[in-house]
Amino acid sequence: MDFLKTMTIAASGLKAQAGRMRVISENIANADSVATSPGADPYRRKIATFNTELDRSLDAKVVSLGRVANDKSDFRIKYEPGNPSADADGNVKYPNVNSLVEMTDMRDAQRSYEANINVISATRRMIQRTLDILKA
Repeated sequence: MDFLKTMTIAASGLKAQAGRMRVISENIANADSVATSPGADPYRRKIATFNTELDRSLDAKVVSLGRVANDKSDFRIKYEPGNPSADADGNVKYPNVNSLVEMTDMRDAQRSYEANINVISATRRMIQRTLDILKA
């Protein structure tokens, strides 16, 4: 029964980190996008949150992707008077996305994802060894 709990908890971590990577990928993809009309707001960075839930069937806590919140930090502003998205002063708002921060977050999410895969692999090996012992 503990093997099942371990696999379920690790699988929930995989799913949550995959969702986090999707959010980060969206941020990276929109890092240089601008608004479609002059003076309008561009893409706003999103932040993934996590929730802890109780899986009553296994009596174990699992993690899930929570609400995806918008980052309230200021947009980057560049003076580009020739840009079609520029306001009356010639300023263009760019998303509040820092690619370096996003890449660091992506690497962190990948490592967490890999750690959960390693837990599942180790658990599978333990199950297989247990079965081998029982067969002998």
